[in-house]
Parts: sequence; C-alpha cells; structure tokens
Amino acid sequence: MRRKLLLGNWKMNKTSAEAKEFALQSRPLAEKAKLNNIDLGVAPTNLSLATVKENASKDMIVSAQNVHFKESGAFTGEVSIPMLKEFNIDWVLIGHSERRAYDNETNEKCNLKIKALIANDMVPVYCVGETLDEFDAGKTKDVVGKQVREGLKDLTKDDVKKLVVAYEPVWSIGTGKNASTDIAQDVCKFVRDVLKELFGEVADEIRVLYGGSVKPDNIKAYLSCKDVDGALVGGASLKIDSYEALLNNIL
Repeated sequence: MRRKLLLGNWKMNKTSAEAKEFALQSRPLAEKAKLNNIDLGVAPTNLSLATVKENASKDMIVSAQNVHFKESGAFTGEVSIPMLKEFNIDWVLIGHSERRAYDNETNEKCNLKIKALIANDMVPVYCVGETLDEFDAGKTKDVVGKQVREGLKDLTKDDVKKLVVAYEPVWSIGTGKNASTDIAQDVCKFVRDVLKELFGEVADEIRVLYGGSVKPDNIKAYLSCKDVDGALVGGASLKIDSYEALLNNIL
C-alpha cells in the first residue's frame, strides 16, 4: 500500500523568519499526518532549508527545490548534494516546469541529477508535465512518456524504489485552471504504466503525485483517484491554515 504524500513547493517565497514561523506551527500537523499514515513535507528556498529542518517536526519531510549533479565546481548560484546533506536534507525536486522553462532544465540534465541523488541515498521528486499547446495538440502522453523515459534512463529497479514522480500539467500550475480528475487519473496511470514498462512490478511501489492548482476544496477528489498517491502543491501550501486544510481534506 503506497502512503499518501502531501508536499508543498514554496518556490521563491518566504523569508527565513517566515519559514521558521510556519515550521513551528506545522508541528502538530506532522503528528496528525503520521497518525494517519500520511507523509507531509515542504520544499523551502535554499536559504530556509536549515531553518525549517531545525524547527519543524522530525517527521516533516524537508525538500530542496533543486540541486546540481556535480559535488563541487565553478557553478555560480548552484547548490550541491554535500551541501544539502550537511543539513540532513535528503529530498529534492527535480525538473519542475518552471526550471524547465526558465533554467534550461532538460530531461538529460534531470537524469544526471536523479542518478547523483540516488547514488547518495536521497529521494528525487521528478516532475513531468505538458504545456497548454502540447495538451491542446493531444501530445500529453508523448511528452510525459519522453520525460519519464529520458529522465530515468539507465536506472535499475533498485535505483527507483525511493523515487517519487509528480505529474504537473504546465497549463494548470498557478493558473487556477484545473485538470479534471479523469485527466489526473489517466495521466498518472500512464506514468505508472511507463514505469512498469521500464522497471517491472517495482512500479507499483513508486508514488505518483498530481500537481497543478491543487487546493483544499479539490485535493480529496484528486487523491481519491486510484493512481494518484499524493499532491505537489504550490500556493495553497504557503499559509499554515490552507496547508492544514489540505491535510484535513485528505483524511
């Protein structure tokens, strides 16, 4: 049985002080999630990772939003795996659509990052999804299938056991335009089918999340879908009241 996962992506939001306040307020939520067999987490900015890790419950997953595949070097503005591990950060978002769009995050680059994370016993949350033009052209599965196959190229069954995949249709992220539950289920099942094609039955252990304008009033419907194991949430994860409502509506 795959555990449900609620993961908030804060993007470029919250000062360190704001992140600390949220972390302290989230402690009872992490306890509630644990009691109900749900994994709960957030992905702060790099500057707030240590603060959240120190002040949140030990049961709260704290994820970075990005990492470089090299351990060190002349890569201005980047953060390395050893830097994250120094603060006990062992989850990382990879390939978010905003990084694909603004920072040349290719499938090949994602593949290098995922391999480096797995080699260091860390958990990649690999984001995939299509643009509005691709959706309108009926290319969703072509695009998502290619992202999964190229992003996970040359990995083994053992490598992907900790992997999380997040399907986020680009056309619904921050737009208020939601994919229907039928679309979410169909594409998440397709992702699992591709994982099964690549890795066999271990695909049944891999969690597939849905993301894209997820809010307290629609999260229950999405997570009721057979192949949707959780949600990657943006704006609705920024305020503690909304974050608590997301959790409560999963229960």
